[in-house]
Amino acid sequence: MGFFSKTLDKLKGALRKTAVVLNTDVRTLFIPGRQIDESSLAEWEEKFLQADMGVKNVQKMIDEIRQRWREGKIKNAGQAEQIVREQILAILTRVPSQDRELRFAPQGPTVILVAGINGAGKTTSIAKLAWLLKNQMHKKVMVCASDTFRAAAVDQLTIWSERIGVEIVKHKMGSDPAAVAYDACEAAKARGIDVLIVDTAGRLHTQDNLMRELTKIRDVVAKRIPSAPHEVLLVLDATTGQNAIQQAKHFGAAIGVTGIILAKLDGTAKGGVVISIHDQLNIPVKFIGLGETPEDIETFDPQRFVEALFGEPQPTTV
Repeated sequence: MGFFSKTLDKLKGALRKTAVVLNTDVRTLFIPGRQIDESSLAEWEEKFLQADMGVKNVQKMIDEIRQRWREGKIKNAGQAEQIVREQILAILTRVPSQDRELRFAPQGPTVILVAGINGAGKTTSIAKLAWLLKNQMHKKVMVCASDTFRAAAVDQLTIWSERIGVEIVKHKMGSDPAAVAYDACEAAKARGIDVLIVDTAGRLHTQDNLMRELTKIRDVVAKRIPSAPHEVLLVLDATTGQNAIQQAKHFGAAIGVTGIILAKLDGTAKGGVVISIHDQLNIPVKFIGLGETPEDIETFDPQRFVEALFGEPQPTTV
């Protein structure tokens, strides 16, 4: 089995809960030969909303199907499914493909800030990203434990760094996060590190305090390494659905998010939130988390996502 087949199978498995909600075994949602009527339109609308595709997106898809049906351009479920596929793919590819790729510094260390609220899967996502960079991209990786406010955050990242075999820069709990980032930047330059991944705080006493702390870390790395940070990745928990959108807006305003790591996609029926993220934020989902091990991370591919969600296209004959 080739790499593409393996990743597609893994993605299909991760989206199984969403597929159950959608009944995306198309024999039950888009039954070949089933004629379109108001009952089928209502059923599809309900399923798409349950999958958290977003009210606006769902309304647009259903309106398009209804209009073409009333004009006599389409008649059956197979043709309706094709419209849904096309519209989802159009949303997911609105951001150019090159923007879904990691941006690396032309010289010196590439700095990646990773943000996200506590509980979103940030530490695990950093471990997965470090594993991918080391083992698939053959980069020399260092992690920086700047989430010094959360109990056990430094310890967790230390354990992951040892498992994966990457260097870590850390201070004791309660230290100034920006000071840890400063030391990590200096160490990365001195040791010939290719990629420095900086963990950041996920919760302080108020949201304003958190955003100020993140901005401070960003400013520190910008002064120590030219053009840093080269990426600001926000970890969102797919199981929170539309709430993830609001989180992204707050973080984006503070630190200029360049990409999303969508964690816990394997544990949710709300996989449609990927569509809402692209539509409402215009920020690319760059990686998706599909499990608990370091290897359970995939680069996001829109075509593969649609195929995993809906399966093989159905016949569209009238």
